[in-house]
Amino acid sequence: MASNLEAFEEARKYIAGGVNSPVRAFRAVGDTPLFFASGYGSKVTDIEGHEYIDYVGSWGPHILGHASEPVITAITRAARSSTSFGAPTVSETVLARLIVEALPGVDRVRLTNSGTEATMSALRLARGFTGRSLVVKFAGCYHGHVDSLLVAAGSGALTLGNPDSKGVSDAVAQETIVLPYNDVGAIEHAFQKYGDRIAATIIEPVAGNMGVIPPVRGYLESVAAITNEAGAVFIMDEVMTGFRVAWGGAQRLLEHKPDLTVLGKVIGGGMPLAAFGGRADIMAALAPDGPVYQAGTLSGNPVAVSAGIAALTQLRNNPGIYRRLEVLSARLEHGLRTGAARCGVPVYLARCGSMLTLFFQDGPVRNLADAKRSDTKRFALFHKIMREQGHYLPPSQFEAWFVSNAHTFKDIDATIDAAERAFAEL
Repeated sequence: MASNLEAFEEARKYIAGGVNSPVRAFRAVGDTPLFFASGYGSKVTDIEGHEYIDYVGSWGPHILGHASEPVITAITRAARSSTSFGAPTVSETVLARLIVEALPGVDRVRLTNSGTEATMSALRLARGFTGRSLVVKFAGCYHGHVDSLLVAAGSGALTLGNPDSKGVSDAVAQETIVLPYNDVGAIEHAFQKYGDRIAATIIEPVAGNMGVIPPVRGYLESVAAITNEAGAVFIMDEVMTGFRVAWGGAQRLLEHKPDLTVLGKVIGGGMPLAAFGGRADIMAALAPDGPVYQAGTLSGNPVAVSAGIAALTQLRNNPGIYRRLEVLSARLEHGLRTGAARCGVPVYLARCGSMLTLFFQDGPVRNLADAKRSDTKRFALFHKIMREQGHYLPPSQFEAWFVSNAHTFKDIDATIDAAERAFAEL
């Protein structure tokens, strides 16, 4: 059996960068990526035979744990009937109904294959519905690799964006206004200047891609009110938080109803599946009913949809799962914070439900500028020590950890003990 290093060297011969998504390369932690062979419950095993307690969970989808029996059974049954039709199936309606009934802000839904595709489609829909072109986003919130959202802030809070990736044109980037997260004044000023040109505001209700950063009290309500008063569309990106922080997502947990919602990860049960949905009048602008075109040959793939139905059905029928996740996550949060304090290591721990991030700094962390003050070298060493002790963490300071229902109290306590040993070495 090849080692992880040998597998990576071989992959680099045929795959750009050796990986199919950049963070997997482990460059942020200066290490060699792990190549996995299997996963079951809370554990994953790499090709060298090392087993790890997993806090990545395929970046969030495995809320029930790896290879959850209801999900695997549903996938197997669906695949035996065909892996794809390119035509409607009743199962698509079943999944759509589950989503609509759970999320306050969704009257109709459209299924896609990835969060990026869903976000791109939601923005096109907002532009088509309003007849406007500009979009407001927030620094540090990631919405997929859509050209207009791979944008860095301009030289001031009220300037239009600049490309944050080669291949994104200046013209596309300048359709996006980038503002600091958790700053109501910034969005007030942006709408004062550009309000009649803004089609939509898109936001992660709980940020997860600059590390977990919850909104401050009243922030989401203010953003939504300012957006709607100007006649723009308020889009909540719940690709990460949807059905992860609560049944019905962050919008139900935080009691807020967006105009459009983007979903992914958990709704696919670990398969490639995403969705966008929202108010009936806005969704009516989509083809074939309306003038905004959106399509996908594999959208509503029956195998992926079956996995999503199985996962959501388990979550809907077993509300105790969310209560258990809260207990496990709170236990992990407390243990990490206590261990760091005992060893004199400054950390700031942010958590929402079963998502959390351990920032290597004193904090508080309220936005991207705050997050960037973290000691990434210290995190990289912490990550290496934890991996050597059999714990698989996200290979970046600026990502969320995910707890699953498959984690046990024994897993959590083992991680807390390992973390204290790691803190002691820092």
